[in-house]
Amino acid sequence: MSAGHALVQASSFNLPIANVRKVYDAERVEQKLAKLKDRDSESLRTTYERMIERGGHRFAVKPHGVPRMGPLYEELPNFGEVLDDVKRHVALNQDSAEGMQLTPMLLLGPPGVGKTHFARRLADVLGTEMTLAPMSSMTAGWLLSGASSQWKGARPGKVFEALVDGQYANPVIVVDEIDKASADAQYDPLGALYGLLEEDTAREFTDEFADLPIDASRVIWVTTANDERAIPEPILNRMNVFEIPAPTPEGARRIAANLYRSIRGEHDWGRHFVDDIAEDVLDLLATLAPREMRRALMTAFGNARLDGRDALTVGDLPKMGRRRAPIGFTPI
Repeated sequence: MSAGHALVQASSFNLPIANVRKVYDAERVEQKLAKLKDRDSESLRTTYERMIERGGHRFAVKPHGVPRMGPLYEELPNFGEVLDDVKRHVALNQDSAEGMQLTPMLLLGPPGVGKTHFARRLADVLGTEMTLAPMSSMTAGWLLSGASSQWKGARPGKVFEALVDGQYANPVIVVDEIDKASADAQYDPLGALYGLLEEDTAREFTDEFADLPIDASRVIWVTTANDERAIPEPILNRMNVFEIPAPTPEGARRIAANLYRSIRGEHDWGRHFVDDIAEDVLDLLATLAPREMRRALMTAFGNARLDGRDALTVGDLPKMGRRRAPIGFTPI
């Protein structure tokens, strides 16, 4: 990867790439590889060879002016406060010689309100990549920092994979359901975050598997949770905390309408359907959490196509059982 500047297209925003940034020292990797003995982990040998082949430099994106974020506010109406914070950071970084940086954030809210989808769209807008680290996973203990190559089945962690296998020095890494991480007596699955969320210590992050320092100081951290009480206070203190409410009924309708257009535009078969969705279908979709809307719409598209129609009807939606009150309202 050569040094210099380049341009990337992210959604409808033009974001230039900053000067490439070294995330690890390839010569040091070569030294590690040379010292491996035949009995050492073949997986570790392959990892070092891949690091040398890819080189230690990665692109670091930075903004070229403050992007027009109106479409995101429309698409994510319950994320207004978070988007305001992103916009402030973009304004601060637009003339900086460094890549884009954001203060680590915690998105706090009930399941299905769109927290992970927000992170994916944030990566799109910033012109970088997204990596998901689900802390509810059975292997969450080693998910971020990797496991020692001396353990059977060991492998690098998500931070290592994002920086070594990815293209960017500042990817978005989503620590999903951070409140589900259960520490045991031997290992704290959130232990790596204490250093990773601090810029100074993140510059020398060492993955347990590769046993080599990596510069993770430009990672854009997004964590999600349903309940902040399960998160250690020192980690909470390192992040901006945003409470994400369920969308209002009108907001839910906008999300459903945007989702309809998005799904229709993503697939070639979408050309068989009309541009906009019927009001009564929107009314019913608005009673669902955003996560459930996509599944309901996919079922409806399929039913309408089977019936040879170009517009969805309420009857195309899956049976939802007992109707819930619209999100954000209390039944009277």
